[in-house]
Amino acid sequence: MKGLKKIALATAVAAAPFAAHADLQAMNDSAMGEVTGQAGVTIELQTRVSIGQFKYTDTDGGAAGEIGGGSFAVNDIELGGAGLITGANPIFDTDGDSVPDLAASQLLDDLSIDIDLATDGDAVISVHTMSGLPIDWGFTASSMNLEGTGGESTTLVSGLSAWGFLGKLDITVDTEDAATNLGGTGDGSLNIDAMFTVQDMDFDVPFLAVGVQDMSITGAGSNFDHNGDGVVDASDSDPDGDGTPGNSTLDRLTVGFAHVDMDIYKGNSFATGGPADVLRIDVNDIAMDVNVGSVLIGGTSVGSVALDNLQITDTRLAIYGH
Repeated sequence: MKGLKKIALATAVAAAPFAAHADLQAMNDSAMGEVTGQAGVTIELQTRVSIGQFKYTDTDGGAAGEIGGGSFAVNDIELGGAGLITGANPIFDTDGDSVPDLAASQLLDDLSIDIDLATDGDAVISVHTMSGLPIDWGFTASSMNLEGTGGESTTLVSGLSAWGFLGKLDITVDTEDAATNLGGTGDGSLNIDAMFTVQDMDFDVPFLAVGVQDMSITGAGSNFDHNGDGVVDASDSDPDGDGTPGNSTLDRLTVGFAHVDMDIYKGNSFATGGPADVLRIDVNDIAMDVNVGSVLIGGTSVGSVALDNLQITDTRLAIYGH
């Protein structure tokens, strides 16, 4: 497959720490009990999901001048392991020599999901790897279309394929609203804290004659102020504080994996007199590097794109119907 040799090098950097430092594993019930005061539930999972079509249709109430009735459709969706994209090519470095030696399967597997309820009623859900390797994932969709009621259509995206690694996914359903002072109603909130990579993504935008090849999303690297102290130094690559940057799973996750932290809850509109009980999303932190190996216009590459140390903070959204 195109670009696999180059991708393999980046993959080895991402995958090796998990094999070498197996501390990123699911806690057993006893360990979870020590944290929360009671035993939890663990679910081990492997799966592959296929969806022929996902379609959203806008409401058309029939009023004069109203816009509505059209649809957005995603076709031929496949979600599974990275093997959906990479096939038999090795992507995991199991012996720490920076050379991939193990292929991924087509299943989304090696998942252990820990579920526990804290004494204050919070639901704490953590997704871990079982083997010590990162959780590999793959996703494909043949097309994303806009469709009209009279048969009109435009293909927005075609030939989408992507694969990568999940290093961390913690979900907390909090009985207390984390953002009441920002417009929440006090009915609770959902926090998502995740670390992931996209090792390779390709897609076309046919109606603009644009193509994207070899796109990757990774951590912000060692030249980023990860600990927020205003200074970029060795401590940013050594979050475990043992004096040796890059020698632990936590170190490698922090530097090599994109980070997303957000709260989702019911709240009020930003506008004075606006609707109440809208969907609110607060982006607490997003940090990543984004690289596009080749941008094509009219079928010809015009170069590459790199976004170094992309960070999004203090961002709030209010979403509701109209």
